[in-house]
Amino acid sequence: MLVLKELRRQGRQIIASIFGVAVIGYFAYHAVEGERGLRAYFALKLQTELAREERDGLRHERMVIERRVNLLKPESLDLDMLDERARVVLNKVHEDDFVILLTR
Repeated sequence: MLVLKELRRQGRQIIASIFGVAVIGYFAYHAVEGERGLRAYFALKLQTELAREERDGLRHERMVIERRVNLLKPESLDLDMLDERARVVLNKVHEDDFVILLTR
């Protein structure tokens, strides 16, 4: 009888300990692998960094385009820029120009 009581008492402690370890393991696993865990955090951080780099590249490209457009405005017309755009759009050159064809 005493042995059976002792086994029950220790069995409850062992089961409680195993249950506690299982609960801690469950939360630890989801803290790392879960939808909002550490792996998801680092993946989002990487996506954010890539998006920022793309945004910075697009901002630079936009600034270049805006600068070129400003050169074509009537109040600040740059004749060289106008000549360049006319040649590209019309696909024409002057008679005394040298044309160098580049292969791509």
